[in-house]
Amino acid sequence: MSRIEGVLKSLKDQGRKALIPYITAGDPHPDQTVSLMHTLVKAGADIIELGVPFSDPMADGPVIQLACERALKHNTSLRQVIAMVEEFRKTDADTPVVLMGYLNPVEAMGYEAFADAAAKAGIDGVLTVDLPPEEAGDVAPLFAERNMDPIFLLAPTTTDERIKAISKHSSGYVYYVSIKGVTGSATINVDEVAEKVAHIHELTALPVGVGFGIRDAETAGAIGKVSDGVIVGSVLVDTIARNQSDSDALNQALYDLLYPMREALDSLA
Repeated sequence: MSRIEGVLKSLKDQGRKALIPYITAGDPHPDQTVSLMHTLVKAGADIIELGVPFSDPMADGPVIQLACERALKHNTSLRQVIAMVEEFRKTDADTPVVLMGYLNPVEAMGYEAFADAAAKAGIDGVLTVDLPPEEAGDVAPLFAERNMDPIFLLAPTTTDERIKAISKHSSGYVYYVSIKGVTGSATINVDEVAEKVAHIHELTALPVGVGFGIRDAETAGAIGKVSDGVIVGSVLVDTIARNQSDSDALNQALYDLLYPMREALDSLA
């Protein structure tokens, strides 16, 4: 059982929902990322999604695009991101970390070299936005052999046949994109999400995390009612952008934003 599977099973046994925040590694500065990760855990994160900065983040809206630009100004590389997780693991051996990004940096590093380095650093899952499961045949087994979960996206338009196919290649959880569009681009429709997530549960035994459109405790609680976990990204990254000049204020602002979401989810138990 992977660290992700263990955490999600424990939460399910407690009747609780997962809180999965996303930040971009290296934003606003590589030296701050590990501290921000610890702040997320302190605020109640169950799993952290750590974005690998990329020059063309096609699935992301302007908020995360700008975060990638800020990180790349400091030349934040995939190897540096892996080293950040290794540093994080020195004082946190329990919180699962998922690397989220695009295929090009992994391909440039080499699939096996990446898998070895990621596993050694304590990375628990990998979500590559532009790697469809049909093309993951050579990659996913490398992750599975190292007890890392390959995680894939489901969209509102994903067919039943494809949901089943994606689930066969996935482990840990599946990431349901709740809106049509890029990150941070629209208001979430809870009724539509509830209907879709219930249908996904009929087709896969994997937990379903819902992302895109979760902005505050109210939306987190509403989505938590109908899913196994909520994934929070753009609103956190925007908070980083607005507080990037003051490290202490930044950590406090992230905590103040995320902790009420934790409380909202726990109130559902």
